[in-house]
Amino acid sequence: MKADEQIKAVSFVAKSGTGKTTLLEKLIAELRSRGCRVGAFKAVSHQFDIDQPGKDSYRMAAAGAEATLICAATKLAFVQTHSEQPDFNQLLSDYFQNVDIVLVEGHKRGDLPKIEVVRQEPHEPLLCCSDGYDPSYIAVASDCQLDLDIPVLDLNNPAVIADFLTDFFHI
Repeated sequence: MKADEQIKAVSFVAKSGTGKTTLLEKLIAELRSRGCRVGAFKAVSHQFDIDQPGKDSYRMAAAGAEATLICAATKLAFVQTHSEQPDFNQLLSDYFQNVDIVLVEGHKRGDLPKIEVVRQEPHEPLLCCSDGYDPSYIAVASDCQLDLDIPVLDLNNPAVIADFLTDFFHI
C-alpha cells in the first residue's frame, strides 16, 4: 500500500450476541482464500487486559511501563496505556499498512463504511434505519428477508459478502 492511500476498512455492527465474530471468522477465511491480506480490529467499549498476572509483560506494566512489546518469531503484541481515546483512523493508519482490507468488529460511530448484521426478524429498528438515513451503512448481512434501500446480503454465505466487499473496495 502506498503511503498516500486510504486504508480500506469496513465495520460490522450489531447488537451484542448477534454473531459478528462468527461472521468475521468465516469472512476472513473466505477473503484469505482469494489471496487478500486481511486485518481484524476489535473495537470494544469496555476495559480489557490481554496480560496475565505473573507474566513478565504484566509485571513490567504493573511496574509502570506505559508501552510493552511482546515479540516471538512469528507473532507480536503491543500493549500501550493511554489517558484518552485514541483516534480511530490514526490507529488504522498506524497498524494496518500491510493489509488489503481491515474488518472491524464494532465501532458504530464515525464515517467508516458499515455493514449491519441482523439475525432473524428484527424486533427493534435496525441500526441503519433508527436515526433516519445514514450513508455510512453500505449493506445489511441477514438471515431473513428485509426490504431496505441498501443491499441485503446473505449472512450465511460469506462468499457473497466477500464479493460485495471486493467490488466495493476494488480489491
